[in-house]
Amino acid sequence: MNPIPTPAPEGPLHWHDGLLLGYQPMDDVHHEFVSVVSALQNASDADLASCLDAVVDHAQRHFDDENRWMVETQFPARECHIDEHAAVLASLHEVQQLAAKGDTSHCRRLADELARWFPGHADYLDSALAHWMCKQRLGGKPVVIRRDLASSRPPATTP
Repeated sequence: MNPIPTPAPEGPLHWHDGLLLGYQPMDDVHHEFVSVVSALQNASDADLASCLDAVVDHAQRHFDDENRWMVETQFPARECHIDEHAAVLASLHEVQQLAAKGDTSHCRRLADELARWFPGHADYLDSALAHWMCKQRLGGKPVVIRRDLASSRPPATTP
């Protein structure tokens, strides 16, 4: 597990080394996830639906890959992890259907919820999977070098 939990962002989701897990295929797809969610958070009203479509397309591939890794390697905690992916996809599809009917009012809230959800998901569920995948495929624990972790923390507030 990641010994330093990644804080949920207060603003748009951005990539930082605190999100690295040490299994390169997963780190790569997570970097892309952060990019598409950030684009949705920052989208103009006119671009919301297309940015949401990009998030849905990415999430489907992302979760399919992780689900496949878990099933193929018989990852012990796969059922809970796969269920969480399914719940997120269900929310994405529901908001996507509303957007297709012209109701984009839920897109920004969904983007912010994804930004809050992702760091915890990565810290707890994905870090265990990254550890498992490294052990299965590489014979050892992941090695993660994190730089500038201070930039991953929200700014301190003063009273």
